[in-house]
Amino acid sequence: MKVLIFFVGWCLLFVLNWPVALLALLLAPLVWLLSLPLQLIGITVGAVFALLRALLMLPARLLGYRA
Repeated sequence: MKVLIFFVGWCLLFVLNWPVALLALLLAPLVWLLSLPLQLIGITVGAVFALLRALLMLPARLLGYRA
């Protein structure tokens, strides 16, 4: 569904302003490549927080607490 909405939005942009639509089409892979390091940082930060949560909850789990 997201792809369909993106495609309809791009077609609307193409009708209204075709040079900007073509520029967006050409720059989309570059933007995706630039966002990859930020996605990796986000995954790493999420994993660190999950590890800290697991370490903080370990004593309670050892004592038999079930959420």
